Amino acid sequence: MDNRREAIVHFKALAADYDGTIATDGKVAPRTIEALERFKTTGLKLILVTGRELPDLLSAFPKIDIFDLIIVENGALLYDPVSKSETILGDTPSGEFVAQLQARNVEPLSVGRSIVATREPYETEVLAAIRDLGLELHIVFNKGAVMVLPANVNKATGLAAALGKMKIPGSKVIGIGDAENDLSFLQSCGFTVAVDNALPSVKAIADLIVGPCGLGIEELSRLWADTKLCEPEYSRRGEVYSRGA
Repeated sequence: MDNRREAIVHFKALAADYDGTIATDGKVAPRTIEALERFKTTGLKLILVTGRELPDLLSAFPKIDIFDLIIVENGALLYDPVSKSETILGDTPSGEFVAQLQARNVEPLSVGRSIVATREPYETEVLAAIRDLGLELHIVFNKGAVMVLPANVNKATGLAAALGKMKIPGSKVIGIGDAENDLSFLQSCGFTVAVDNALPSVKAIADLIVGPCGLGIEELSRLWADTKLCEPEYSRRGEVYSRGA
């Protein structure tokens, strides 16, 4: 079996970030949805990995059921769009912590099942509240967004939970993203893709860089359909198929 055809056999899932990756200004274009559907026709499972809270995502993206599983809250909640079941993967936010942030006039302030989110420059107030209360929390940044999560929760742990349910190893996953909070899950994938609007730190670890936002998904879909994903002219690593096999 040649390397190009081996791609179709080796990879079992595509894990994609939402904002800045499949979505532009919070919306997914019809052509991008068509590209995702083309992935599905080849047998790939689709997993969405986003920092958004579930109600916000459902409002922004009506075609959510194109994905087989969805990780929201930056790894803290696993959602099955078919059964509509939710699995919480992180502890509930401390009411005292939320009250502290409100008292410090942190806004905007959003509280999910596990995530607490605001925006820069309020990370200073967030860190002070975490310190004062002695909480085991960590901050994840996402192009200006400030997300607070339990110490052991990130997009990589969320993706691991989804892959465990699907019985797919990370080495058989194509991951695509654009921002700081994507680094953890991208590094756990067998093949890493950065959209052209990605931060330099994301591009630095990518096996492949495609076009911006939804256009990048469309480009990746064409490369996948033509079994060109890891040819030297498209990929930085021609030997990628043997990685983690």
